[in-house]
Amino acid sequence: MTPSPRALMFHPFAETIQLRIDEQGPGHSICSIEIAPDLHYNPHRVTHGAVLYALADTGMGVALYPTLEEGETCATIEIKISYFRPVPSGIIRCTTVLLNRGRTIANLDSRLHVDDKLIAQANGNYAILKPRAQAAS
Repeated sequence: MTPSPRALMFHPFAETIQLRIDEQGPGHSICSIEIAPDLHYNPHRVTHGAVLYALADTGMGVALYPTLEEGETCATIEIKISYFRPVPSGIIRCTTVLLNRGRTIANLDSRLHVDDKLIAQANGNYAILKPRAQAAS
């Protein structure tokens, strides 16, 4: 059974950075952020790398969540991100796909674009956490 999509509705950090979940399905997602200089810029007047990282991390969780069984949760183990271009303005779109899902670990890939330009790519591993009663057995 798939967890309720409402389980991801409470996401205060995503709301703070104005991150949108545009599409979600088992093993894929599309998320986006429209750059707001007063909110997203670093001192060099381009989007802070942490904004791109948060977009990839959230996109990965959003793609993984519908594959979980009832009561399971997930947590980021590690993410490797490569930044290719600065982003002074525009809408950053993050497309994520699930590459592999085992019983306890999943691997996902996110590609971040502004228009047709690849600006960053990330690969992440997530722990799949069983409910306590199930984990003990």
